[in-house]
Amino acid sequence: MLSTPEQAPRAKAPTAELSAIDRVLSSRLIGGRKSSLQVRSTPPEATKVWRAITVLLSLEVLVGVATLVVAFVLRDVPGMVTWASWFRGSVVLAMTLTLFGFAWAAQRGWWWAYWRLRLFSQIFPVVTLVIAAIPGLYPLWMTIEQIVFSVLLLGVGDYLTSDRMRDWYPNPARRQDAYRDVRAQG
Repeated sequence: MLSTPEQAPRAKAPTAELSAIDRVLSSRLIGGRKSSLQVRSTPPEATKVWRAITVLLSLEVLVGVATLVVAFVLRDVPGMVTWASWFRGSVVLAMTLTLFGFAWAAQRGWWWAYWRLRLFSQIFPVVTLVIAAIPGLYPLWMTIEQIVFSVLLLGVGDYLTSDRMRDWYPNPARRQDAYRDVRAQG
């Protein structure tokens, strides 16, 4: 049986007025299943932690740009730059910029962004170090760059998995009260 317009379910309206960017960040396409969960509040000390994470991610971007610059400068030196160097340098720079986006959204309180940043900051360094250990895949200078990249990203992961960050961004399944659902009916 088809429902009439009066019987059709209505879309849930946000409980609070969201900015245009927060409407995008809370979309299911961007944030997945938990896209509408935003931390109710974070203490002022969180600003210091996010600043440290931002510095580490900025250094990651600097390393990524420097990698591509070094690859460009050494492109004509035999054995110093391989196709894998170009590919890895480009992908890592793009990935780091994406992590920066996650950090920015997580600072705004979005659970999905915090969770992705935390997950990727733990997985990417391990994958990077395993790949760096493959003999002959990369020249020595790029293997060193991969180690630097991993150390910086492990620092980000260390901040994100600290007890205080987990208190400020608790698992929604355990602490639903710490979040507001921006799509729930008021």
